[in-house]
Amino acid sequence: MSSTDLVTAELTLTGRIRTASNATFLGTIGEVAVVYKPIAGESPLWDFPDGTLAHREVAAYLVSQTLGWGVVPQTWLRDGPLGEGMVQRWQEQDPEQSGVDLVATDQVPEAGWKQVLEGQDQDGRMVALIHEDTPALRRMAVFDLVVNNADRKGDHILAMTDGNRHGVDHGLTFHRDHKLRTVLWGWLGNALTDEECDGIDRVSEGLHGDLGRDLAELLSVEEIAALAARCAELRLAGQFPAPAGGMPAVPWPLF
Repeated sequence: MSSTDLVTAELTLTGRIRTASNATFLGTIGEVAVVYKPIAGESPLWDFPDGTLAHREVAAYLVSQTLGWGVVPQTWLRDGPLGEGMVQRWQEQDPEQSGVDLVATDQVPEAGWKQVLEGQDQDGRMVALIHEDTPALRRMAVFDLVVNNADRKGDHILAMTDGNRHGVDHGLTFHRDHKLRTVLWGWLGNALTDEECDGIDRVSEGLHGDLGRDLAELLSVEEIAALAARCAELRLAGQFPAPAGGMPAVPWPLF
């Protein structure tokens, strides 16, 4: 189906995701399965302007495209049964894989995983939050740094059968103030790779061209300036930063 058809063809609702904090529906456009989040169904937030979450989701997709790593599934704005909203291609994840997990502290794998934190579960047992140590998940962590993701929960990471990792639910992004909350802290202090630096450079350069023009339709001038500043700071530091500010470093709940 062409991009034009995805915007103009009928969007039919097939279900609703009840666990989402904002109105979130499953649907189809022709034979394409999608997720639809109408702007009218967005819950007010104290720290993000009302009615902007769908635009931020589309902005996150544009930055993902510029990075070139396929982090965010195809996402666009269009009219639907409940008005204008964000539409994203549905991704069928592999139920046998998980990029993030909670395990008993004595069962943390020795290789291939990074430990983020320890704590107690509801039964008082000691558990550890861990995530994969893979290039795909590292790229997602860099993406989150760039877009200032305030809500990278474990369930917002979709493990695909081909080894790729898609990130979803990017309404809480691009705030001009530092808001980073993520479960992907395992590379704290690690140097950025050449590939990761090149991706950040593509975003910085894109802000002076097509990316900047497209984002101007979705974000405020201050938010775009903050995006440019984050890219510059990351390149200057050359490494994954530590948590900063007074906000919690991880989202709650974690999943």
